[in-house]
Amino acid sequence: MAILEVSGYRFDVDAAMVDLDGTMVDTLGDFTEALGRMLAELGLPAIGAGSIEQMVGKGSEHLLKSVLNHVLGQNGQALDATEMEALYTRAWPAYQRHYHAINGQYAQVYPGVREGLESLAGAGLRLACVTNKPTAFAEALLVGTGLRALFVQVSGGDAFEATKPDPLPLLRTCDALGVRPARTLMIGDSANDAQAARAAGCPVLLVTYGYNHGRPAREVDADAWVDSLAALVS
Repeated sequence: MAILEVSGYRFDVDAAMVDLDGTMVDTLGDFTEALGRMLAELGLPAIGAGSIEQMVGKGSEHLLKSVLNHVLGQNGQALDATEMEALYTRAWPAYQRHYHAINGQYAQVYPGVREGLESLAGAGLRLACVTNKPTAFAEALLVGTGLRALFVQVSGGDAFEATKPDPLPLLRTCDALGVRPARTLMIGDSANDAQAARAAGCPVLLVTYGYNHGRPAREVDADAWVDSLAALVS
């Protein structure tokens, strides 16, 4: 059990669930590189990092479909449902292959993340990573950044029947940790994390950087906001 005083809010919790992309690690470079390689393989034009940033956070399937629709729209192409599904069927394995090849190479841990997580773990909190990123990619990224040892569990977007903002991943993770949702802090960067936390009955803390579909994090319903996870250092 730990009591955290953050931005004037008091969290009395036993565990914490932490989002990955945009919260712990800036992975926009990875997304941009992998998607660029995928689009080139499909014979489609590239997409800028700024556009990709607006699409990150709801899982790989949503990301790929958003990117394909954006690129085709920019190129003046219109596909019917059958043609789009056929294109997506080609895009998915290409994206998976390219992302696997570069996972973590164009990414970096945000300042203050390691210190903040180490402080939480040192205070006795059980930590779990709950992300919409595929579990295998999340595990590899956490290992590569040296953060994996801080977590007792890592659950990706393919771990459960639903992804954030559905509360299911949070509720299942709380069950696995043996803690009540009301005493489990959700730390994220977007409305997806906050909505999932509210629906699950978890307190929620948002970082003000990261990927929130172009919307300032402080406009999202949360209990507190921090500019760096270093604010969690006791």
